[in-house]
Amino acid sequence: MSERHIHMAGSVVERHIIKGGEAGDRDVFEYALLRLVPRVERGECINAGVLVYCRAKAYVGARTHLDEARLLALDPAADVAGVRAALRAVESVCAGGDGAGQAAADDAGRRFRWLVAPRSTVVQPGPVHTGLTTDPAAETERLLDLLVR
Repeated sequence: MSERHIHMAGSVVERHIIKGGEAGDRDVFEYALLRLVPRVERGECINAGVLVYCRAKAYVGARTHLDEARLLALDPAADVAGVRAALRAVESVCAGGDGAGQAAADDAGRRFRWLVAPRSTVVQPGPVHTGLTTDPAAETERLLDLLVR
């Protein structure tokens, strides 16, 4: 099913509307990029990971990829080991369990919200976006390949 709209400029735009059952039983998910901002005063950043949350599947996951050469191009004195540790910590919080520290007792949604809260550190979350998926873990990998690698 589609819906046609005429914009003020006179152009016709067609939107596709997905109703329950037509989407192949896809679930809503939210995602945010993890950005590295090695020198906050310069405002330069590179994408280094993606966080995905799907409430319907009680899923929260993160996948990261550090391009050392790009990081060092922005800041030759960057603490690469520290950045790697911070990215691993994000993945640990998503995974839950003992590696999540105090967040281990939180549900997937609370862990995601905590991770996407604004920070003034080198590893910063970007804005949250939404989509539809049948497999949030596969979506995490797809977004990593599309937006980070």
